[in-house]
Amino acid sequence: MQVHRDLAQLPAFRSAIVTIGTFDGVHAGHRQIIALMKREAQEHGGETVLITFHPHPRDVVQVDGPPVYLLTTLEEKISALEEAGLDHLVIVPFHDAFANQSAEAYITQFLVARFHPHVMVIGHDHRFGKNRTGDFALLQHLAPQHGFSVVEIPAFMLEEITISSTRIREAVLAGAISRANQLLSYPYFFCGQVVLGNQLGRTIGFPTANLQIADPRKLIPAHGVYAVRVDRMATGDSLNGMMNIGVRPTVDGTQRMIEVHIFDFDAMIYDEVLRIHVYHRLRDEQKFQGLDGLKAQLAQDAANARELLQAI
Repeated sequence: MQVHRDLAQLPAFRSAIVTIGTFDGVHAGHRQIIALMKREAQEHGGETVLITFHPHPRDVVQVDGPPVYLLTTLEEKISALEEAGLDHLVIVPFHDAFANQSAEAYITQFLVARFHPHVMVIGHDHRFGKNRTGDFALLQHLAPQHGFSVVEIPAFMLEEITISSTRIREAVLAGAISRANQLLSYPYFFCGQVVLGNQLGRTIGFPTANLQIADPRKLIPAHGVYAVRVDRMATGDSLNGMMNIGVRPTVDGTQRMIEVHIFDFDAMIYDEVLRIHVYHRLRDEQKFQGLDGLKAQLAQDAANARELLQAI
């Protein structure tokens, strides 16, 4: 997959099959749209082109609204879309000037001039241009004079995507990771940089990598202990482990921390970026009477996590 970030440097796409959207999570519903695009590309001898925006449009048009929490950051979305088998991803900078162009300009000066689409794959509820005045009917009306056709994404597919996205966010926030993974069609993941902690885990036999999440809008699972797989981005190694998200009440912690214990691993990895794939929630975060109780529970957690991950 080729990733394009500069609209002035786009290639001449071959019979471009184009769709537009945030595709947050790139879940099973989104992959149905990508499969539809691939069928169109095969029929017309074309290339699939997905247009997405950064930052999220709501961050620009609803400045005073609630923050937008993401299932996938931009870099994570790029990775998931590449895995889905797209030919091209175009990341369009979203700003006030772009948001305030007329619907007609959006079609002629943006879509047609930049992408020369052969087929537009769009939902009936797609809105664009200033005050969201552009719609599917306008796109369909102008399509013949600009030499492209419009394929409508079925309403049931759009509804499934909306419902799935809501359910996935709710599941992640509740710690229902198995449910979230089922809807995503892959294990929920996030990336973090290893930073220095207080090294308490090392003193009780469970050294941990303390993670700092770069994007504050990334959706983090509920407090608890999880079975995970850990990718070291620097080396490509994939390792099993367990993760705790929480405030560490046994030692009177107050701030949320994300700590990962990697099984059978002993190396200095400060400043490395790790990708954490979350497979199972083992238990809630608990407060123990002392470190001995915590240590005993961690040993049981490790055994449970190893068993679960071995079965995958």
